Amino acid sequence: MTGQEDLPEPLRTWFATRGWSPRRHQLAMLDRARAGRHALLVAATGAGKTLSGFLPTLAELIEHPADGLHTLYVSPLKALVIDIQRNLLGPVEAMGLPIRIETRTGDTPSDRKARQRVKPPHILLTTPESLSLLLSYPDSFTLFAGLRTIVIDEVHAFATGKRGDLLSLCMARLQRLAPDLRRVALSATVADPDGYRAWLAPDGDIDAVDLVEGEPGAEPDIAILLPQDRVPWMGHSGRYAAEQVMAEIETHRTSIIFCNTRSLAELIFQDLWKVNTLGLPIGVHHGSLAREARRKVEQAMADGRLRALVATASLDLGVDWGDVDCVIQMGAPKGSSRLLQRIGRANHRLDEASEAIVVPGNRFEYLEARAALDAVEAGELDPDLFRPGALDVLAQHIMACACAAPFARDALLDEVRAALPYSALSDALFDRVLGFIRDGGYALKAYDRFKRLTEDNGVWRVSHPKFVAQHRLNAGIIVEATMLTVRFKNGRNLGKVEESFAAQLAPGDTFFFAGLSCEVERIDTEDLVVRASTRPARIPTYGGARMPLSTNLADRVRRFLATPAEWARFPADVREWLEIQRKRSILPEPGQLLVETFPREGRHYMVAYSFEGWNAHQSLGMLLTRRMEAHGLRPLGFVANDYAIATYGIEPVRDPAALFSADILEHEFVEWVERSHLLKRAFREVAVIGGLVERQHPGKRKTGRQVTFSTDLIYDVLRKYEPTHLLLEAAWADARARMTDVGRLAGLLDRAADTMVHVDLPRVTPLAVPVLTLIGRERVATGGSGEDALLIEAEALAAEAMRVD
Repeated sequence: MTGQEDLPEPLRTWFATRGWSPRRHQLAMLDRARAGRHALLVAATGAGKTLSGFLPTLAELIEHPADGLHTLYVSPLKALVIDIQRNLLGPVEAMGLPIRIETRTGDTPSDRKARQRVKPPHILLTTPESLSLLLSYPDSFTLFAGLRTIVIDEVHAFATGKRGDLLSLCMARLQRLAPDLRRVALSATVADPDGYRAWLAPDGDIDAVDLVEGEPGAEPDIAILLPQDRVPWMGHSGRYAAEQVMAEIETHRTSIIFCNTRSLAELIFQDLWKVNTLGLPIGVHHGSLAREARRKVEQAMADGRLRALVATASLDLGVDWGDVDCVIQMGAPKGSSRLLQRIGRANHRLDEASEAIVVPGNRFEYLEARAALDAVEAGELDPDLFRPGALDVLAQHIMACACAAPFARDALLDEVRAALPYSALSDALFDRVLGFIRDGGYALKAYDRFKRLTEDNGVWRVSHPKFVAQHRLNAGIIVEATMLTVRFKNGRNLGKVEESFAAQLAPGDTFFFAGLSCEVERIDTEDLVVRASTRPARIPTYGGARMPLSTNLADRVRRFLATPAEWARFPADVREWLEIQRKRSILPEPGQLLVETFPREGRHYMVAYSFEGWNAHQSLGMLLTRRMEAHGLRPLGFVANDYAIATYGIEPVRDPAALFSADILEHEFVEWVERSHLLKRAFREVAVIGGLVERQHPGKRKTGRQVTFSTDLIYDVLRKYEPTHLLLEAAWADARARMTDVGRLAGLLDRAADTMVHVDLPRVTPLAVPVLTLIGRERVATGGSGEDALLIEAEALAAEAMRVD
């Protein structure tokens, strides 16, 4: 085993002058490197993971100086790339080492990118997308020939998604270019180490990757912030606590306030400014901000010039700002792993407890926050779900390989199968992907613009140099979401809604917007064309993307409901809420699906407590109201949160089991997806990633409207003439798996018949209040008298539910 005495002298001196000693897992990583072993390091935040990853590189470059690219560092975030460079340059300069360290992201100037390919640094810090682009150049064969190590930081953040697919393919290519390449991955939150070892390993050989576990750190100090009077019935953002959050900011050196959506981050930032009586410097950071604005805020944090920063997931991972001594999570965290990551931004020291505060939005969110704290204490992380690689990503990677050099079909297939997500790829499916890149498919092959590859005697090459330039301008996995303009047919503009919401609508659907009940007429490119309707709005609107509630936290909340012995830990008003629910109705057991029905003010309500997350419930609401319509129940609408879904209509629901039967996915789901804009939206993303539609031309970027128009035209052609097209199948896979949480939805429906407990009641129950308070929120702008009226209405609803008689 390598000991401190085995470190090169400059490293020993650097540690000694700071009064430090290398940690056991840091020396273990050096030991694995000298043995030529791949390694996965799982260590707590503040344990020195970054130095663990780079220590072998620094030692080798000290002992065996050499020119050329030695180590690639791959991060999921541009902000983390910049932060790592800043933190790595300090030790290198302190030791006086002639080691050059540079970054390469989408923000890097083009002249520096060109120079890096000719005269690369010793260590290059980059992202999966920038690495893929590097591999598209002919000089990649010489650039990477001497590559010794690739370090993948925060591997859990992208390994199981499309960016992970791309990175896995890139690693397979790098391994062919540099057979002795050593792979290293780092993470603080990995629930399935063996899954990540297999993903990291060449050819999926899990035994080739050693697991190195770090020393346990101090237990985090996490508190749940309770309002000054009582836990609210409604809301999911914690905005009510602005003054209390500001008081925490005033008593700490530097705080990060995490929000789950970009729109909420902007609202919280404004709320805090209104109560910032001391005029403390506060910033905001999220992915929609301009690069200059993000860099300015990041530098201000690094310099210690901010007292607080309101941020989204853009700062979840790895960024090390030593003066941060408090993290505040607005709203429930939705997962224990995410909470741990965010807590880790405080102190960033292994031997000091990280201080964090969770601000629940309502009573269910209080239970979720308590469940998250218990999960963190128990060391329970959210599950990592690996799945087969996406075909649109594979198409993009194949095109990148072709841009670098012509390739032989069998050799490239062998290389692709060395990446775990594509290890089971069949010959036939690989040939379908090649055929798609060659001519676009049967329905598009008459158009030269889709003929990107040419095959000649088993060798595939790019058909024309223009396709090389097109690929490099447009490659990437992240497709920016767009907003749709809501307008009348006469052109009157009502505002904008998230495309993810509009994608689920079909002609005839009604929803509230700008105080009106709007009926959808059609969706044209980026316009949602509506007309004013006298019918009640059936579908609610909500702002911002939603993080899914993890199954682990959902299960823990279920257990809370069924275990009264746990209630002593809860605030008095939360205990009372649960106790009266138990008297008035029932509290579901963990395996049960409780469905309550009751009348109220001339409507009939059905509330199902399934705990499957807002995304699944939103999809289910669409399907249930359509089925209720078919059954003559005259539904008026539905609302949903992470824990329950509530429908309301003119006629009472006597037999909920008939509405929840599993065949709803075989019939109504397919019809809904095909009628809605959902499939078109999914197709646009796979078409852009797969290279069928370009986002940029030389010197000009297409607008979102132009991209949508192009993909919609192609979509309509393929649906009519080639419904089995590769990208249509990929779009269906995306629509089912990612956009609707259909897996959780299917599980709910499969077990509904056997686990449903139907309770018919004379009036609303306490458990139903948090979801029913959502009815009407879409009718008013935030704040003002309309918001006050809703609060009064919610209080009346809660009083009715909590009355015992």
